[in-house]
Amino acid sequence: MPAAPAPVFRLYLLRHAKAAWALPGQKDFDRTLDDAGFADAEIVADMAADRGLVPDLVLCSTAARCRQTAEAFRRAMSEDLEIRYLDALYAGGANIYRDIIGSQDDALPSLMVVGHNPVIEEILREILGEETAATAIPAGYPPGALAVVDFDTRPSDAALPPGKLTAWLDPDRHNL
Repeated sequence: MPAAPAPVFRLYLLRHAKAAWALPGQKDFDRTLDDAGFADAEIVADMAADRGLVPDLVLCSTAARCRQTAEAFRRAMSEDLEIRYLDALYAGGANIYRDIIGSQDDALPSLMVVGHNPVIEEILREILGEETAATAIPAGYPPGALAVVDFDTRPSDAALPPGKLTAWLDPDRHNL
């Protein structure tokens, strides 16, 4: 039996793991992962690495909790995993995320975006369609969860095409 063809493009959507509440006087941007968040990020990163779900490039919000989540993936996968930090992913809406995803080099086979809700969930719902998304994530997009979506056509600056959810890694459900 021949192997399934590789997708034209694979997108990894990673919501940062659980973060601590802001301390008095602390900016939201500087919030760090709490103990559970650190553990969850390591669990999901190890699950992804064990399954060979390794992106070619990681684009990450510059917020502390996103950087810490992305670093768990570097530790689990490879010190050579390229992570680029983008301020636009911190406060940007879905249109910014779409533009960033769609503007990547056509030669790039896969991309991970490490960002924030509600935008990560909004992008996933757009790509999967509301009915499929409601089945896949009935309780919403939990912190630290990773969606892996395959596409038959490449995203463009104008739009994200429909995609197929090929993996869902949730730190609260280790057996997925």
